[in-house]
Formats: sequence, structure tokens, C-alpha cells
Amino acid sequence: MPAPAERSSPDDVRPPLVRSADGRRTLEFSPGDIQSEMLLAHPTALVLDYTRAMMCFALFAPRPRHIVMVGLGGGSLAKFCHRHFPGSRITVLEIRADVIALRDAFLLPADDARLRVLHCDAADYLAQAPGDADVLLVDGFDSRGLPPALSSSDFYATCRRALRPGGVLVANIFTYDPDYASVLQRLDAIFEGRLGWFNRIAGNNRILFAVRPALPGAAPERAERLLARLGRGDVAGGRGGYGSGWSNRLLARLVVAWLARTN
Repeated sequence: MPAPAERSSPDDVRPPLVRSADGRRTLEFSPGDIQSEMLLAHPTALVLDYTRAMMCFALFAPRPRHIVMVGLGGGSLAKFCHRHFPGSRITVLEIRADVIALRDAFLLPADDARLRVLHCDAADYLAQAPGDADVLLVDGFDSRGLPPALSSSDFYATCRRALRPGGVLVANIFTYDPDYASVLQRLDAIFEGRLGWFNRIAGNNRILFAVRPALPGAAPERAERLLARLGRGDVAGGRGGYGSGWSNRLLARLVVAWLARTN
């Protein structure tokens, strides 16, 4: 298991901001730049569109054994998965100790047999855990956006190796990121064209789904079959995707409601 990260960055001197008002609590890396939001009356509810969109991984892997998350933030995804995937182990990888220190403020459960929050570098951890994850959620940002270390070809190759055959990577990026088109092309190359997304499901957040191929000679697994039915967008141009924005946003809400009702 990797040791806690000792790497520093400009963000280490700018502590995250926690604000509470009108029954909500937010985490911000700079004033007004909301990274995570929680309803104080319903701490496990998913408030932001992009978090609901990322939960569409359940369409690809409805019963994951191990969910690995890159980036803790306010813990919205970790709390929801801990509550609504009782048969899953959840490992959260977070490089910033000051973010982990806020877990009580955002009512994240204590570590237990199913949940672990690790202070570590995600790439180092994933490199030591090949074939260990059914679902890998990459949602790591700093005050400048998506760090290059979490969007390189080497990192995505490490992510692919960390997935079991048929496992799914879910990556959150911004469509206005200068590196956006290149990120799509890297993921498309690493996952051999098994890349797709739901069109306009979360505003400027593009939620990408990439599937590790099944073993040679094996029948395609659920995730690969679903991705084949969805098709994919224009990777070279960074446009397109499956369906319309309103129907996809409705789909994400229905998926979250279904998970909340059945688990």
C-alpha cells in the first residue's frame, strides 16, 4: 500500500473553503468555484448534475465489487455509493490532506470494512493494484482545473490496467478545458475505441465512459455491450455523444432514484 503523498503544489498554500448557508454546505477551492455541495438535511443526496451523471456507471456495472475513486472533494460520490451499494468496497484516493481533514464537515462515514479514504498519489496506488477495480471514478480537480497528472496517456494506461476486464472508467472533464479534445483522443487510444458519453448530461462537465475489453475469447461483458449500443461521439472534434441533453439529464435522475430505492 502506498505511503501518504508528500508532493506539494500551489494549492497546498490555498486551503479549501467550506461555506454553509440556506441548508447547504459547499466546498470551494476559490471563492464561488463550487467543487462539492451537500444538503444538510440529506447528506447523501447528490445535488450537482455532474455527480448524478457519474452515477450512470450503474448502467454499465450495476453490482460492482470494488469502486475506486480518484478525488474526494466533499465526498458526495463516496457517501452515495457507501449507502446505496452495500455489496461494494469503496476506496477513495486523495492527494490533499487538507481535503481529507474536512470529511467530518461533510458527514462522510468513518473508514470501515467497506470504505477507505487514502492519502496518496492516485497513479502510484493504481499502478500497484492491477485488475482490482470494477469501476474507477476519476474526479480530481484543483483550482486550475484538471491536473495534467490525471489526464496523461500514462495515467489512463494505468487506469486501464487497474480495471478488471469489462470494468468501466468514468472521467469528469470540462468541455472548455484547452486540453479537452486531446483528453478524448488519449482515452480513445488507450481503450481501443471503447469510449462514449451521454450528450449534454451535465452542462459543461463531460462525463466520459471508457471500458476495458473483456478477455480474449470471452463474450463481451455488460459494460462493453452497452457501450456498443450507445455508439460514441466525435472523438476527433470533441463533439456529439448519445441522445439529447434533456433526456440524458432525466436518465441520470432516474438512475439515482432507482439506486436510492433499490439499495
